[in-house]
Amino acid sequence: MSVRPDLRRSLIGRADESAALTRLISDAGAGHPSMALVEGPTGIGKTTLVDHVLRACAGRQPLRVVRGEGVAWEAGVALCVAAQLARACGADLDLPEPVRAEGAAPVLDAAQRLHRIWAGAQQREPLVVVVDDAHWADVESLRAMRSAVRTMSTERVLVLLIARDDPFGLDASTPPRTLEFLDGSCRDTLRLGPLGPEDVRALAWEAGGVALTLPAARHLCRHTRGNPRHATDLLYELPRETWQEWHPVLPAPARFAAAVGHRLTRCGEATRALVEACSVLDDDTPVAKAASLALIDDPLPAADEARAAGLLAAAVDTGRTALSFPHPLIRAAVLTGIGLTRRSALHRRAAEIAEDTGRRLTHRVAATITADAELADELDRYAAERASAGEWAAVADTLVKASRLSLARSTRQDRLLRAVDAMIGAGDVPQAALFAAELESFPVGTLRDVVLGHLAIMRGRAAEAETFLTRAWERCDPEQRPDLMARICQRRVLHALGRCDAPDLVAWARRAVELADPSDPSAIESEAVLGLGLAAMGRVTESQAAYEGAAAKLSGGAQSQRFQLGRGWVDLALDAPEAARRELEAAVPTGFRSGSTRISLWAQGWLARTQFALGAWQEAIETVDLAVARLADVRIELVRPLVHWTGAQIHALRGAWEAADHHVREAAVGMHHYEVMLVPACLARAQVAEARGEYERVLEALAPVVRLPSRTSVDEPGFWPWQDVYANALVMTNRVDEADTFLTPYEKLAALREHRSTMARLGLARGRVTGARGDIDGARREFEQALAHVEHLPLPYDRARVNFAYGQTLRRAGKRREADTVLRNARDTYINLGARTYVERCERELQAGGLKTSRGASGLSRLTAQEQAVARLVAGGASNKQAALELFIAAKTVQYHLTHIYSKLGIRSRSELAARFREAAETEEPR
Repeated sequence: MSVRPDLRRSLIGRADESAALTRLISDAGAGHPSMALVEGPTGIGKTTLVDHVLRACAGRQPLRVVRGEGVAWEAGVALCVAAQLARACGADLDLPEPVRAEGAAPVLDAAQRLHRIWAGAQQREPLVVVVDDAHWADVESLRAMRSAVRTMSTERVLVLLIARDDPFGLDASTPPRTLEFLDGSCRDTLRLGPLGPEDVRALAWEAGGVALTLPAARHLCRHTRGNPRHATDLLYELPRETWQEWHPVLPAPARFAAAVGHRLTRCGEATRALVEACSVLDDDTPVAKAASLALIDDPLPAADEARAAGLLAAAVDTGRTALSFPHPLIRAAVLTGIGLTRRSALHRRAAEIAEDTGRRLTHRVAATITADAELADELDRYAAERASAGEWAAVADTLVKASRLSLARSTRQDRLLRAVDAMIGAGDVPQAALFAAELESFPVGTLRDVVLGHLAIMRGRAAEAETFLTRAWERCDPEQRPDLMARICQRRVLHALGRCDAPDLVAWARRAVELADPSDPSAIESEAVLGLGLAAMGRVTESQAAYEGAAAKLSGGAQSQRFQLGRGWVDLALDAPEAARRELEAAVPTGFRSGSTRISLWAQGWLARTQFALGAWQEAIETVDLAVARLADVRIELVRPLVHWTGAQIHALRGAWEAADHHVREAAVGMHHYEVMLVPACLARAQVAEARGEYERVLEALAPVVRLPSRTSVDEPGFWPWQDVYANALVMTNRVDEADTFLTPYEKLAALREHRSTMARLGLARGRVTGARGDIDGARREFEQALAHVEHLPLPYDRARVNFAYGQTLRRAGKRREADTVLRNARDTYINLGARTYVERCERELQAGGLKTSRGASGLSRLTAQEQAVARLVAGGASNKQAALELFIAAKTVQYHLTHIYSKLGIRSRSELAARFREAAETEEPR
């Protein structure tokens, strides 16, 4: 970029901080004086935030802003900043000269004077006092400001201190008393944290029209710790093509590097050698290892000097002292400041002392400046080892390096193809997508189609994946490349999983196991899913035997993550949620065993469903939130609807409609996506509609599932619980005969499988059907049987749902006393779960049945229980049809009740009815 961008007028990624600062200014304008601290590292955007908010607030109301500034060379001059602020208001402190720093009298005198000055300045408009670089302000001025504000009562004054708090930005000359004052002196403190990758992408575009990919934004974000100034500097200083490279080696911004270089040159020779050695090694390097590379005998004095200069940090534990850099940019500045010859020599020596094969190869690559076929072959062999352990991120990184060092073009392409395949396996879809255009330019070949098909699967593009994988299978020669044939089979396994086609999944998985070596990743990953496919075909015994056999062979590590996911998914489907939780919780972490983000996200999706089933809804929401944040980073479309499904359902049941609708939108897919995406997306929409009592919308939401050309695996009991939701909506919309016909085959299948929770859920719908036909004794038997099915299962929501439907049906049949007991059971469980939506519905049902659950509001107490239930719904905005569906009565009956309600209350419209309920609420009479 030829012109350095000016971002002083921009504000990216600071919505919460902006809102908090706006509130402080608003409170001050309302006569609540205060003093606040805005802090954060150098360049994080503190002043930009304050200026932006002040401009925005000044546009809405007049403000008077006065400014002062701390500077390093005046930090020891008592009351220097206070005098600045007085002059900025056109006054003077009028203190005797010279002011003595000792004692409290001068500070209190200055505080009284500032009080008078500021009180006068805020007469016409609120006053905002801004002190920039408050870390350099003299402590006497800060104390005077604090005392001045403390003695105010209704003055419209806000004092804002802007200070940096990063260790590298503060040196030994920073007044320690000032730092002590800033630490905890202000009740209101806004600490600006780092920007996220999406914020950095927005910053790059605004800074100079640089369209950063998500991987590049992540890399820049990690490198700068989300600091907007450092990120902007690098965007300005580096060529645009830098951001299209695979993990580019980024330097430090020029001015940051100059500051680091200046500090380093002031250190002794041994210290410089130690710091340079650390820049070549990993973070948290044992001090003895760094000393060995730096060729110094006594590293502790050098480490102390480096720490004092802010260049290194030390972590001291029993028997181990490790060194690291306080900031990635310090490492970058040191590393790029080393001459190429010395840097290469350091890497070669680091390779000699490295204990880990991967690190040894990394140092050898860093020391190499030309293509090296022998080293590339070693990297390829190492990648194969990591692949057998399922460590796909390490495989991808290693194969990219091997590709760059390869001499032959075909070899380079082959290794890059396998690297991208490993990126997909690791779950780094954005980075893999970055290479897609390059891969498509390669000559048409089997491996190319396999990799592009794999990428299409992760992006949820079923038809595209089918095309690539079919072409790869037809082209591949099983005699020459059995390993590649096995890989195609494994991708077909994933494709079948996405299509919810269990027979196809099992067939391809067995073919992969037959073709591949037992230790080959294709065989291992296919075997991990085989049991899931068998269970989805109803072959439970075979499924369990497959997982038991696999467990006996596994030795831990990343590959066990695949089996834990599959086993946990099956356990949940087979009504063993507690066992499922154990397996899925073990499958979520990736850090200690280099597991796959892709597998971890699937595990989180099903863990959230498991926690929901067990009634641990807050844990489920936390799991969803973690998965959603990770999804935003890795963009694995295939798992997105599953994650958002649970979020939508829980928020709807809690009555948090905005959050529920957000999850429904995020889960949405089209008919061209995989069935494993479509079904949870439809369920999310349907269950939110059911919680609202909008049963026509439930049927609309599930219509795409009904229209699926093949649902054999989707309909397998325990996997996708949609049938009871659909059948219940049919009954609630008066399509009883249709519900009867719909239910029959699913009831037979559930009975054949002896699947208890499915029989309970379908029993709920069957009880509705039977009750709607007037057979209350038959309905009672159906509901009691449904409750018996879940009696010994840890599924509180399913139990409450059956009780709620049971109670509604009994009340409609006039069995009010029985209905009250059952509805109270449902209500109590819903209360424990936090399902506010259904607690309120139970209350309405109980009141409609005549149970007094609260005091009647004035005037409203004259209504019958049924009339009160109708009135509440209509006053809340429900149409006659919606109220009828909610109360299980006819729309004409609702209108009949409304006529009597209007007559009794002396009103003539719905709006008057709503007003009467608002009036009751304002007088604190429970509705």
